[in-house]
Amino acid sequence: MGTSLPPSAVLGWFDRNERDLPWRATGLSGWQILVSEIMLQQTPVSRVIGPWTEWVQRWPTPSAMATSSPADVLRAWGKLGYPRRALRLHECAKVLAADHNDRVPDDVTTMLTLPGIGDYTARAVACFAYGQSVPVVDTNVRRVIARAVHGRAEPGNASKRDLADAEALLPRSADGSYARSAPRYSAALMELGALVCTARNPRCDDCPVTSCTWVGLGRPAHTGPKKRVQKFTGTDRQVRGLLLDVLRDNHIPVDRARLDAVWTTDHGQRDRALDSLLTDGLVELTRDGRYCLAGDGDAG
Repeated sequence: MGTSLPPSAVLGWFDRNERDLPWRATGLSGWQILVSEIMLQQTPVSRVIGPWTEWVQRWPTPSAMATSSPADVLRAWGKLGYPRRALRLHECAKVLAADHNDRVPDDVTTMLTLPGIGDYTARAVACFAYGQSVPVVDTNVRRVIARAVHGRAEPGNASKRDLADAEALLPRSADGSYARSAPRYSAALMELGALVCTARNPRCDDCPVTSCTWVGLGRPAHTGPKKRVQKFTGTDRQVRGLLLDVLRDNHIPVDRARLDAVWTTDHGQRDRALDSLLTDGLVELTRDGRYCLAGDGDAG
């Protein structure tokens, strides 16, 4: 399988085309890489660069964030979306400061015990922060492997096989051990999927892979269920965002009427969105019946 994505061709392409992203700078800590990985989940790179830069300056260590309130973290998160990520990162910072000497562990097993850290994030930090030769599989990598190795236009649902496929591709030395270039190869596959082997309109003429199975088969169309395009306008996500906007702009609890005013189209949807924010721990209800971001309750 490895011949479908030869390390020399993929790494050579990466050497010429690697994006200059701030979290790829040398000398960064595991914490700084972890922050980037959490922010990049379901969020385009262009939207993450500014917030990430501000975050690692404001909170250069887990203990720095741990001393801040959840409300401070949620305000700094702004409009990156899926704000539960910010809350979980704050919880993770407290555990790292208290139990891990203010440092992100360098092994996948320990990282998986931390709040909000899943299999992908743990492996990405181990690979990109600590140079470990572990397979790192995101949507881009799965798509590259689906096409180049399996000849499919789309990767289908995620499965444990994805890790095995990626691990089989990692470059190895003559004795069978992982080559020193293995972590960089993982980054190169991700970049290839992000820039060339894209979901729509892949730029096959610019691809360094000359033995792509999918291209060899004539680039057959995807025959499985079509991916549902996630809309935003009119969804509970939009309503949740509007409610959070009000609370981010107010450092003291607000009356229910302030929240009711942001969405009058569907009262039931508004109530459902607010209830979900309370359930997720993003919003708190004070004793006198007002609402605030988590951690802001004492302000009122």
